[in-house]
Order: sequence, then C-alpha cells, then structure tokens
Amino acid sequence: MAQEIRDGRRARGDESRRVILAHAIDTASVDGLEGLTIGRLADAAGHSKSGVATLFGSKQQLQLATVAAAREVFVDRVVTPARARSERGLGRVCVLVSAWLAYSDERVFRGGCFFAATSVEYDAKPGPVRDAVVAASIAWEDYLTVSIEYAMAAGELPGLDDARQLTFELVSFLEAANTRSLLHASTEPYDRAARAVRARLISLGADPDVVAQIGAEVDAPA
Repeated sequence: MAQEIRDGRRARGDESRRVILAHAIDTASVDGLEGLTIGRLADAAGHSKSGVATLFGSKQQLQLATVAAAREVFVDRVVTPARARSERGLGRVCVLVSAWLAYSDERVFRGGCFFAATSVEYDAKPGPVRDAVVAASIAWEDYLTVSIEYAMAAGELPGLDDARQLTFELVSFLEAANTRSLLHASTEPYDRAARAVRARLISLGADPDVVAQIGAEVDAPA
C-alpha cells in the first residue's frame, strides 16, 4: 500500500512537472528565461507557488529544466521525423531544413524558435543556463553537420569542401527567417529562407529534384 501511495504521488508530480514546463517553454520563448518566475508559472498552470517550488527548487533549476524540455520538443519535431522520413545524405539535410522551417512557422513555441530566442538572451551571460543553451545549439548544429558530411561522402555535394561552413550558412538562413517572421508577422521570410537554401545547395552541385522539397509546405498556396 505504501508503495502504491508513493507511485501515485510520483505520477502526479511528473504530470504537474510536464504541465508547468509546457507553460514555462511557451513563456520563455516570448519573455526569455529570465522572465520565468515561480509565481507566474503557478498561476498559469493552476498550481500553488509552494508546489512549483517543491518541484524545481530554485529559479535556476526551473530554467535548466525548461531548456531540457524545449530540447526534447525540438528533437521530437525536427530531428526524429527527419530520421524517420529520410536516408542519410542530401535527402536528410533537406528534410531537416524543411522540418525546422515548419517547427518555427507553426509556432510550436509561441515566440518562434525557443533556442533562437534564448541564444540571444544568454549570449553574453556566463553560467549553467547559458551552458545548457549552448549545448542544445551545438547538438543541433553537430547533427546537421554530420548529415551534410554524409551527403559529401556520397558525392551529392561535389562543390562543398567544408561542412561546418555550410551548417553556419543554413542555420543563419533559418534563424533570420524565424526573427523576421516574428517581427513582421509574416510567413514570407520562410519562403525566402527556403529559396536561399535551395539555391545554395544547387550551387554546390546538389540535385535540383532532391532540394525541391525544401520549404514545399511553406511555398504552397494557402
């Protein structure tokens, strides 16, 4: 009986944690991680301040848990579908870019890309929270770079000799689209980013028929 009670409490605690973190991610994507407070999240999630404080302990622990939760959502929406829908190589690079554009365009986070927002917020603030944001960004860029390297090894990008450089360029296009879309309340930046990525890949010798899939959902008429 005691074990059942502990298991029930743990399940309720896990569910409360998920609900609170969902609100935290959404809030931080707009107001930043510094905008998170125990009281604000307690009100939004319908929990007591003491309950939220018990679950996370401190503001910094709440911020770190929020970054980790946002990273899981990003992987679920961008990386996992790309792995399921494509083989390694150019096709996967194209699907990753398309998935990222859709993730931002569909406002999975109310403030667009969570990591684009928090990277700006913490770029000059050393500490554990910045380290967590940096680690998440590095993991994404490393994965994109490895995918590009597979395309290079397969001869799908004959004009490319530096995968990291291309990663830098592609990420720059994506993050610029995210920022401009939010600022101008427009989906046009996603279309322009997709065009820019397609043109860059074709300039490196990519098959135009393969890269045509990039941004297809964004380009489609409403």
